[in-house]
Amino acid sequence: MKRILIAECAQEIASFNPIQSQLDSFRLSTPAELFDEHRPLRTSIAGALRQFDTRKDIELVAGFGASSITSGGLTSKSAWEFISKNILDSIRAAGKIDAIYFSLHGAMGADGELDPEGYLLVETRKIVGEEIPIVASFDLHGVITDPVLRNCNAIVLYHTYPHIDLYETGERAARLLLKILDGEAKPVTARVRIPALVRGDELKTKTGCFGERVSETVAIENSAKGLSGGIFIGNPFTDVPDLASNVIVCTNDDEQLARESAERIAADFWRDRAKMQAFLTPVKEAVNQACDAYATKGGTTILVDAADATSSGACGDSNVVFAELMAQGFSGTSLVAITDAPAVAAAFKAGVGAKITTKIGGSMDPRYTPIEVTGIVHMLSDGEFNNEVEGEPWHAGNCAVLKIANFTVILMSKPVSLHNRSLFYAHGQDPKKFDLVIVKSPHCQDHMYLTWATTYINVDAPGATSANLKSLGHTICKRPVFPLDDGVQFTPEAVIYRR
Repeated sequence: MKRILIAECAQEIASFNPIQSQLDSFRLSTPAELFDEHRPLRTSIAGALRQFDTRKDIELVAGFGASSITSGGLTSKSAWEFISKNILDSIRAAGKIDAIYFSLHGAMGADGELDPEGYLLVETRKIVGEEIPIVASFDLHGVITDPVLRNCNAIVLYHTYPHIDLYETGERAARLLLKILDGEAKPVTARVRIPALVRGDELKTKTGCFGERVSETVAIENSAKGLSGGIFIGNPFTDVPDLASNVIVCTNDDEQLARESAERIAADFWRDRAKMQAFLTPVKEAVNQACDAYATKGGTTILVDAADATSSGACGDSNVVFAELMAQGFSGTSLVAITDAPAVAAAFKAGVGAKITTKIGGSMDPRYTPIEVTGIVHMLSDGEFNNEVEGEPWHAGNCAVLKIANFTVILMSKPVSLHNRSLFYAHGQDPKKFDLVIVKSPHCQDHMYLTWATTYINVDAPGATSANLKSLGHTICKRPVFPLDDGVQFTPEAVIYRR
């Protein structure tokens, strides 16, 4: 029997969020809990388990798991120390193992450790030695580093954005690890670092030019000599030294194929860098357009406030677009989500049906100014519901639905991801029944909003996750990098990794 250990550490942070992520920001799984928690879900670990379960000669060993409930600010020192210690202790406690699958993210950052994934892999090697094969899976928004690539035999990453292939990524990682374990694969990885940060609609892999580049890496992965491939576009909101885009091609002992393919794809990616930027409309203009659309076209207008995207690491407490809608007198029905624990507490104290006056917005991020509103408490909840896509439980803390004239505002005590409609549905609100919805996510799956909305506007609002990248204030990442700097030069040059 071959013993394979599975462990997890996954979080995406936004360095520009002033609130650090604490331990309660994570779903923590002891070794006794890890497999049972993942098997019913559509996560990477669930996909890996399905593949490993097909083998009668494999014994699975659970390690410790930590996965963020939603993205947030830099992980606190105490939270990181707890998570890293428990993961490494679980590896020590596993006894003799033959291989490891690590489910990671890549865009994590902790107070005192800006490369948590690299740290875990370096320390894991100290425990298990240099011969044990390790395969890790990543989000394509990961920030890939030398310590990661030096200490993994191979890596795999998501091929889709918006992400719909978490489960499949776990399956691919498991198949690759088994091939290595069976002596059928000798991975050689080419990595080309590209000094570019990208955002915008062209990153949607189904329709954008980024998807064309990803498809090229997928074709290599699926070829006779291919093992894995993909493109990391990093997370521009995670200000860490290695922030950049990267092409990864891993082949079965064919260095030339890996090198030439990675360099060619990186050159094409660089050519399209300007196209892969967001096109944004200033707040006042966006709201004015929404007013015109309501008056002339009807249907539903979507105002995308990606600068306050909780799934990217923002607090979710921006009231900027909401305040402008009120200032311009937007009279259609509107659906809004805002993180504001004090406002929720006020609603709970008053009770359903009560009329309250409270301040909302700006309770966490000081760049926003709280505004006073008066409304009726329509609904109260414990904020416990399931993600409509992967099915895992989400925890928004106590929530309140406040009716403020023509505005329906869902107030959360804790940020949860807003890249789908789960929060809205959990509180009885169907976006299709509103004249306007503020969506705090850069991209959702098209069927959620884009395919049926009458008007769709990407707003240039302030926030920790603004696609207006020059507004953020990077101080740590390696420079120069496009588009933060002018005149950036790039010649594709692969670095080769093999164990």
